[in-house]
Amino acid sequence: MHSFYRIPLPSHMEKTSWLLLVILVLVLLVGAEGRKSRILDESSSSYDLVYTAISCRAHSASIKDFGGVGDGKTLNTKAFQEAVNQLSQYASDGGSQLIVPAGQWLTGSFNLTSHFTLFLQKDAVLLASQEINEWAVIDPLPSYGHGRDAAGGRYISLLFGTNLTDVIITGENGTIDGQGELWWQKFHSKKLKYTRPYLIELMHSDNIQISNLTLVNSPSWNIHPVYSSNIIIQGITILAPVKSPNTDGINPDSCTNVRLEDNYIVSGDDCVAVKSGWDEYGIKYGMPTSQLVIRRLTCISPYSAAIALGSEMSGGIQDVRAEDITAINTESGVRIKTAVGRGGFVKDVYVKGMTLHTMKWVFWMTGNYGSHADTHWDPNALPEIKGINYRDVVAENVSMAARLEGISGDPFTGICMSNVTISMAKKAKKYPWTCSDIEGITSGVQPPPCQLLPDQGPEKSEMCDFPTESLPIDNIEMQRCSYRLNY
Repeated sequence: MHSFYRIPLPSHMEKTSWLLLVILVLVLLVGAEGRKSRILDESSSSYDLVYTAISCRAHSASIKDFGGVGDGKTLNTKAFQEAVNQLSQYASDGGSQLIVPAGQWLTGSFNLTSHFTLFLQKDAVLLASQEINEWAVIDPLPSYGHGRDAAGGRYISLLFGTNLTDVIITGENGTIDGQGELWWQKFHSKKLKYTRPYLIELMHSDNIQISNLTLVNSPSWNIHPVYSSNIIIQGITILAPVKSPNTDGINPDSCTNVRLEDNYIVSGDDCVAVKSGWDEYGIKYGMPTSQLVIRRLTCISPYSAAIALGSEMSGGIQDVRAEDITAINTESGVRIKTAVGRGGFVKDVYVKGMTLHTMKWVFWMTGNYGSHADTHWDPNALPEIKGINYRDVVAENVSMAARLEGISGDPFTGICMSNVTISMAKKAKKYPWTCSDIEGITSGVQPPPCQLLPDQGPEKSEMCDFPTESLPIDNIEMQRCSYRLNY
C-alpha cells in the first residue's frame, strides 16, 4: 500500500528539484527502515521484532486476539477498544503492547491508555471509518472555546487519549489512512455541523512517542498533542493532496518539551504549526508552547509554510529551535501569524540552516491575520513578537524575499537575520522586501533587506543567536525493545 505517491509540482519545476526530491524521499525511507529490524526465524514461524522506544512493555497481544479482522470491510472499533481496555490492566505491571499485523483494519475512533504501545507492523493499515456516527462529538478545546470548522463541538480524533502517561504509537512504517475525501467535501460544501476529526490527538498527557509511521489523507490536522509535555515525534511520513483543506502535519499546541525530528510532510496546510489557543480563550487558559525542537524537517506545501507559529498563539510561544529545514515548492519557510485580539507572545525563536527551493516568500510575518473565534475578542489584546533569529539560509527560485508586517503601535522587535542568500526567480516581484512596523538587524543578507533591518557588516554574519545548551527533551534516552512474535 502507498508505495508510490504522486506529488503535484508545478510545470516550471527544474529537473534539479525533482532529483533533490527523489534523493530526499529515498534517504527518508532508508532511514525509516534503519530505525527498526525484523529478524525471521523460519524454523519456528516467528520473528524477533526490535525497535527503540521510550519504554519497553512486559505484555504483548495482537488485535486478532480480540476478534479483529483485517479485510478492509469489517468494522473493528469494538475490537480495538476492548483490546485497549483489557491491556490497561497491565499498566502497573510493565505495561502492554497491542500489535496490528499486516492487513486493512477498518475502525472508528478509540481511546488509548497509559503505559501502552500501539504497534503497526509492516503493511498494516488503519482505515478510518467513513460512517459519521462512528465519530463521537466532544467539547471544543477550552483554549479555543469554539470549533475550527463550525461553532460548538468537534468530532473526536481517530486515536485519542487524555490524562495519560507513557504512550507510544509506532510501527514498521505501518499506515494510518484517514480517508479524508468525504470530510473535505463536506467542509467545502459547508455541510459540517462540527469540526473535522484529527488522526491522532493526545490531551493533558506526558511522555509521548509517535514514530515510524505513514499518515495519509487526514480529515484535518494529522498529529495534535495538546496541553501535554515530553513529546517525541520522529520518522513520520505525512501525505495529503496539496489542495486538501487544513491537513496540517504536526501541531504542538500548548505543549512543553517537544522534539520533532526526521519527519517528511506533504500537505495542504502548514507542515508544522505551533499553537497555544485562540483569542480570549487562549489568553484565559494561559498555557504556552515552549521548549520545542524541530530538526531535519522536509516539507512540501505550495499554499502554506514549512513552519508556522500561530495564528492561534494567544497562550504564548517561546523557545522554539529549528534547524536543518528543507522545503521545496512551499509558500514560505518560517511564518509568524498573529493579529490584534490575539494577545500572547511569540519570542525567543531560533532558526538555523534552511535549504529552500521554489518559494513565494522566505520570511513572512503578519500582524493582520484574521479568523477570530467569535466577536468577543479584545481589541486591546496586542501580541508581543520579539527575539526572532534566522541564520544560515539558502533559497532558490524565490518570488519575494520577505513580507514583514507588524502592527501599528505594536511593532515586531528583535528580528535578526544573518548569512542569508536568496536567489530570485526570473519573474520575481520588483521589490524583494516589504517591511512595516518591525525592528531588527541583518548581516550578510542578499538581496539587501529593507531599511528597517540595517546591515551590521559582513564580519557579524554569525551574530543571530542559536542556543548551544540542550533542552530536557534531548536527554530522554530511548531503549532497545525486543519481542518474539508469531506470524
